[in-house]
Amino acid sequence: MNKTRFRLLVFLMSLSLVGIIIVQLYWINTSLKKSEEEFKLHVQQIIGNVAENINNKELVAFYRQYQKIKDSIGKEPEKNTLKEFYFLERNKKTNETIIYTSSLVAENFGINGSFFDKNADSINVGNLVTNRRTEIYAGSLVDKSSVELNRRPDVTIEKTGSISALDKVNFQVFFKDIVALRAIQDRITKDELEKILSKELKEYQIKTPFEFCIYSNGLATKIRSDRFVYDKKSTYGIPVFKDNEGMSQYQLLVTFPQKSKFFFSSILGITLISLLFTLIIVLTYSSALNQLIKQKQISEIKTDFINNMTHEFKTPIATINLALDAIKNPKIIDDKEKVQRYLQMIKDENKRMHAQVENVLRISKLEKNELDISKEPVDVLDIVEDAIEHISLIIEDREGEIRTHFNAARTTILLNDVHFTNVLVNILDNAVKYSEGTPSIDVYTENIKDFIVIKIQDQGLGMSKIAQKKVFEKFYREHTGDLHNVKGHGLGLAYVKQIVEDHNGQIFVESEKGKGSAFILKMPLIN
Repeated sequence: MNKTRFRLLVFLMSLSLVGIIIVQLYWINTSLKKSEEEFKLHVQQIIGNVAENINNKELVAFYRQYQKIKDSIGKEPEKNTLKEFYFLERNKKTNETIIYTSSLVAENFGINGSFFDKNADSINVGNLVTNRRTEIYAGSLVDKSSVELNRRPDVTIEKTGSISALDKVNFQVFFKDIVALRAIQDRITKDELEKILSKELKEYQIKTPFEFCIYSNGLATKIRSDRFVYDKKSTYGIPVFKDNEGMSQYQLLVTFPQKSKFFFSSILGITLISLLFTLIIVLTYSSALNQLIKQKQISEIKTDFINNMTHEFKTPIATINLALDAIKNPKIIDDKEKVQRYLQMIKDENKRMHAQVENVLRISKLEKNELDISKEPVDVLDIVEDAIEHISLIIEDREGEIRTHFNAARTTILLNDVHFTNVLVNILDNAVKYSEGTPSIDVYTENIKDFIVIKIQDQGLGMSKIAQKKVFEKFYREHTGDLHNVKGHGLGLAYVKQIVEDHNGQIFVESEKGKGSAFILKMPLIN
């Protein structure tokens, strides 16, 4: 995959993920707004019901008091006809004349507003009733006056009763005029109001704490909850106890201190599920992107590995071919010394290629847990000295030196001598490879508690911070200009790390660019 395509793919994936997150946030915000609108609508309906409820409750109480006073008087009311209506109808089939009469009568029981409130003595209280009469005359009539003067009706039907709608309106008029003079605490109590509010809120499934207060002309009254604090954002109000003109000096205010919490709780379940799936998508995307980047890096590293392996095999093969061609030369074949030299070259190059293959096979077997690593108690200093001996010819050839600083008193650990020797040889070989000019290497040992620490310090090229984090990864090699300026294929230190960890040890690297590197092995001792 080329860089442009890779970047485009990453950009589209990232854009899609950001889009999903934005949609989720928009949905959550929209849900909160919708919940707030529904909450506001429900609260307005609730306090409207509460206002109507307390008004009706006061009206019923007043009506009962009125009925009680009226019954206690025990006399017929004075009646005064307010209006009288006539309607005359001629039935041609029966040759009858029908006259309908309806009268509006005010009944006065002698009750005025002082029975209910001493300040309302000027308000008269009474009922409105209707008298209805139907008169049927045989034959025709000229008008109502002629009936009254000349003849009696053949049939008379009379009914008396109240006009419920009109009487109710009349009653409410003097009721509102009278109760308007009362103090608010005489009209409703704190406990009554709280009980009515709790009932209405419960019916609408609004389960959140609330506080309330009745204001009079903008000032708080004694009808209030203990913790009421006016907050413009979370307080809702409605006029209560309106007078006959539809005006009111009182306003019921209800506030919800935990309104925001209630909104979140209403969408908490679906929001958590949404956030969970979004988190899964983010993690999956991150993992996929990480794997994609790693695969791209591995592809580049493998290409580098193949180039290095090809380079390292080409040189030995070319050397072997040249040596074989030289041996076949008639002038050389009889020269035993030269033949022996060329044969040694072939052997050395073959050994070198074999070592490369063995290194690859070691890693493969380690990953499959097929490498047989039997351990036994060994003096690790012997292994260190043996590894130094392996590398000594290369050091001498480059006119370098290895200095030892053995300060550890306890040196016996449980290890596999072959593999642990390979570990130390790999580290020493790298110290030589990455040293410009004459190699200068120091080997230290010391005891820290129940561990022996082996430190191999060189004065070579050193490593960057990024390289230090990746140096033990398989196939990783830090480029230093020319791709093949240092021979290798990035398997040695991966093998080293796996062997050390299989021995229950730890390996670290300390390095500074241009000042060399130090590989530190921390191995458990046998007590």
